[in-house]
Amino acid sequence: MLEGFYTAASGMMMQQRTLNTITNNITNVRTPGFRAERVVATTFEHELLTRMEAGDTGVVGAGTPIRIVDDVFTIADASLLEETGRPFDIAINGEGYFNIQGTEEGQTFLTRNGHFDVDEEGFLVLKGAGRVLGEDGEIEVGGSNFAVNEDGEVYDERNRLIDRLLITVPGQDVQLEKFTNGLYTVADGGEMVPAENMTVRQGILERSNVDMNREYTLAMEAQRAFQSCSQAIKIVDQMNQKSVTQIASL
Repeated sequence: MLEGFYTAASGMMMQQRTLNTITNNITNVRTPGFRAERVVATTFEHELLTRMEAGDTGVVGAGTPIRIVDDVFTIADASLLEETGRPFDIAINGEGYFNIQGTEEGQTFLTRNGHFDVDEEGFLVLKGAGRVLGEDGEIEVGGSNFAVNEDGEVYDERNRLIDRLLITVPGQDVQLEKFTNGLYTVADGGEMVPAENMTVRQGILERSNVDMNREYTLAMEAQRAFQSCSQAIKIVDQMNQKSVTQIASL
């Protein structure tokens, strides 16, 4: 009977993780450039039991069939571009990520969120993350009188080149690690390379690619599955109680 507990409990944990991921997608539906995520589950595999003795670990055998989270992947499908007319809003049409200098030394974030602003010192910033990086470092625009062309070059009000936005893509076999809503970091040892297949649009934002109808449908499915696993645990518990009472009465 304990196997039933473990199988149903693993299902509850799996669906809880799924609900958390879906909730995060829904929360970020209005976060520019946000990419929806999906939970990938294992098939019903047997949990391997191991023993540790004198520092050695050995496989004992198979245990309870369980289903667990195998991975959480990001849906990289492009989203729609929305015109805002705001000079600080910048979108990447194509591949690539903006580079943001984090508050900690040596910390760099990658994002598709181009909802920028300017700080008190006149630097272009992504609020809550850090300053926007160009090829020569942090970009100082001074105010709203600046222009960005399709190549990502930033010009001041006198049409003098300030810098070029640093827009990069992961190099070969480079993995991105999720940091927080819409922000990513590069895994240790990874290298980003300049993006080529893209253009830059000023006064435009890239919307998130979250499909609310799809998210609500998946949320209801996960909630029903969670409830089913919970009910299965109750049934197994009732069966255990009945077996104990009946055996005791013999």
